[in-house]
Amino acid sequence: MTYVDPNEGTLRDEVSLEEPRALIHRFSTLVRESGSDDEWTAAREIAGRLAAWGVPHTVHEPLLYLSVPERASLEVLAPQRRSLRAKTPSFSVSTDGTPVRGQVVYVPTVPGAPFTDTFDTPLPAGVGDVSGRIVLTEGFPSPQKVLALQQRGAAAIIFTHPGQAIHEMICTTIWGAPDLDSLPRKPTVAVVSVNRPDGEALVAMAKNGGLDVALHTRLREGWMRCPVVVAEIPGTDEPDVFLLAHGHLDSWHAGIGDNATGDATLLELARIFWTHRSRLRRSVRIAWWAGHSTGRYAGSTWFADTFAIDLVERCLAHMNIDSPGCRWATEYEDVSWMPETAAFCQEAIRDATGQASFGERPHRAGDWSFNNLGLSGFFMLFSTMPKPLLAEKGYYPVGGCGANIAWHTEDDTLPIFDEHNLDRDLRAYVTTVVRALNAPVHPLDFRAAVREFGQTLVQYQGIAGERFDLSTVVAEAGMLERALDRFYDRCEELATLPVTDARVRAANAAIRRIARQLVQVNFARSDRFHHDPAAPIPPLPDLAAVRQLGTADPVIRGFVQAHLVRGRNRVVWALREARRTADEAR
Repeated sequence: MTYVDPNEGTLRDEVSLEEPRALIHRFSTLVRESGSDDEWTAAREIAGRLAAWGVPHTVHEPLLYLSVPERASLEVLAPQRRSLRAKTPSFSVSTDGTPVRGQVVYVPTVPGAPFTDTFDTPLPAGVGDVSGRIVLTEGFPSPQKVLALQQRGAAAIIFTHPGQAIHEMICTTIWGAPDLDSLPRKPTVAVVSVNRPDGEALVAMAKNGGLDVALHTRLREGWMRCPVVVAEIPGTDEPDVFLLAHGHLDSWHAGIGDNATGDATLLELARIFWTHRSRLRRSVRIAWWAGHSTGRYAGSTWFADTFAIDLVERCLAHMNIDSPGCRWATEYEDVSWMPETAAFCQEAIRDATGQASFGERPHRAGDWSFNNLGLSGFFMLFSTMPKPLLAEKGYYPVGGCGANIAWHTEDDTLPIFDEHNLDRDLRAYVTTVVRALNAPVHPLDFRAAVREFGQTLVQYQGIAGERFDLSTVVAEAGMLERALDRFYDRCEELATLPVTDARVRAANAAIRRIARQLVQVNFARSDRFHHDPAAPIPPLPDLAAVRQLGTADPVIRGFVQAHLVRGRNRVVWALREARRTADEAR
């Protein structure tokens, strides 16, 4: 079902760096902290350019719940007094002038990877009660690790970052604004981070015993009014259906690679597609979010909540743009995409750039605030540094800037921007967007998703053995795959018809309904109109508890069994509903 748009060459040739370059240089003079005057200035810069071109747009002004770090320090009291540079992550508790003092206990991170512990690594097994102690550990302050140590009684936590720099971070598991259900997960401990040399010195002192410290944090937390800029370019044939292209406007420090280059990319997409709007069959909605860095994706979550019904009914997919066009980022590896979009994304990148691309399951991160709604998605980070170059430079994994370790530091400045790489990335984005908007049948192949389900089920059944039966799920997945084969055979017959043909519209509506079932069951635990925590979501998460069936405690095993029965019901129902949709689509 490969679709190549006859206009895409013209649109790629339209790519210019004049406007992106100007915006990036302007943003290099701003610190776009959410809720700040500079963030509003940045929003006005974008809105002003959109207005000058005549692009329809809205500047929303939502109240977002943010936590803005202001200062932190760490004082070693014993065995020898010294002061260490420190930062505190968003949503740490603020000590507000009254330091947390106490003895430090060292809890090493997962063995074998002490300084590559980034976002998804949980607390090591076997960590017991640490009540009243200040915990020292390695890695970035991942929200699940902070929560786990908080639950074990930690009085405060010190994280050792993997290099000379201390990266700005956020440590809450709450996705977007807290609600009454998620509010109890709000961190209740003070957290600071130090760099690797200072952290290693602390570890050595802690191992010798008698390491006493005092740590200070100050954060500004509360509801803050922020700008969310949204442009909408209507399509000519089916304007009620749209692709959402989005990225975050706010930054840590100047934030050139994360995410001024992405903001400039979105702006150039708006210019190109508005200029050539007569060539678009469906609409494109382009959004710049606030609250990404200090609100755990607060802006995109606000949008998902506020326009939930519209998104469920009309959005064909979403595309996140974060950290394109960075220094040394010449390859497309570890690109996020859902399985139903993989072939489509790889073909678009190859045809636009001549390069192969390699993807991965999307992390629970990066303004992917639409999984619970059931929206198919692709991209987060994009081009990246080649792995041999990373090894040569001794770089550790980070979450943006094309893998440059300037990410989330004061060093994310203009030298991180690479014009050649941004030009290439823009051509890939343009190709992806125009194909998604103009393909008669939406380029979402859920047969790939169901094949992935089959692999997951084989793995889970192998773990469960005779302790839990997944055969009903396997059978449903098989029936759905056959139904989808029939459905996509019919879609092939529609590939040359106009977008407005009633049969094409019906097939696309069916694809969107299938997405609402299968995306949610593969990427979410909560219901459609709530948000899962900022923690890893395994494939078919309702069944992932098979890993806990081996527990020796028979009481816990009973709880696991009850959880799996309910999860099996949810998965079977989703597969069956998707099959009914495929079978009924004519």
